[in-house]
Amino acid sequence: MHGWAMPGAMRPEGQITRFAPSPTGPLHLGHAYAALMAAQRGAGCFLLRIEDIDQSRCRAEYEAQIYEDLRWLGLNWPEPVMRQSTRLGAYRAALARLADMGLVYPCRCRRADMRAALSAPQEGAIPEGPEGPIYPGLCRGRALSEAGAEDALRLDIRAAVARVGNVRFTEFADAHFGDHESSPDEMIAGIGDVVLARRDMGTSYHLSVVVDDAAQEISEVTRGADLFGATILHILLQRLLELPTPRYYHHKLIRDDAGKRLAKRDDARALSRYRADGATPQDIRAMLGL
Repeated sequence: MHGWAMPGAMRPEGQITRFAPSPTGPLHLGHAYAALMAAQRGAGCFLLRIEDIDQSRCRAEYEAQIYEDLRWLGLNWPEPVMRQSTRLGAYRAALARLADMGLVYPCRCRRADMRAALSAPQEGAIPEGPEGPIYPGLCRGRALSEAGAEDALRLDIRAAVARVGNVRFTEFADAHFGDHESSPDEMIAGIGDVVLARRDMGTSYHLSVVVDDAAQEISEVTRGADLFGATILHILLQRLLELPTPRYYHHKLIRDDAGKRLAKRDDARALSRYRADGATPQDIRAMLGL
């Protein structure tokens, strides 16, 4: 049974896509573009997923506004909607499977520890990965049995790529597609020991999104180009967990007049404000070039 399906529902034919916002603020034009692109490419089925694992920032009023904004845009989706806060058991099971492979270790480092290690004299610029600066490995080698309640859990990237080898995927984009491949050395240097479970969540974006895409049988992941760098990591996790790999389509980002990517703090571009000012869904599509 799918996380989204009604009892007795049949699997839809064709492409299955999803839009997965976090209810931490109002949706803006960038969210509208992402949702409309996913719906446009999901000829078979378009799903809505609420990514609410960060309970410290998620709000019920923002979730209600997500439904209102998307329906105003003319989008529909199967019910019930998958909500990550109800799926912690699935994330724990995936984490336990990785731990059984010897790929997980506890990390007690705080941001100050990592800043101090990364600011130590070294040659060249500090490398960036899917989470920002690559973790310097201060806790690598700690046994999982040492994990405390305040520890995060990290992926041992060296042990992980030793199991998987090269990772390949085909990128689909607006005007082109291309084949991408990363070697173990490239993944070690470009991904690092990412967090799989944060101390206050019990999971992480990277782990939960991989588990949820598989549970919903997503056949094409459509998302912004800013997440392109996380794709190799997600495919690596899929390989380790023996989950299917969907196609990936990374679309352009919607930016302000200064070329800056829109964020939820840009309330002036919130869909609810456009609607209050008399804009129509057709106006929004025209603004987005759709």
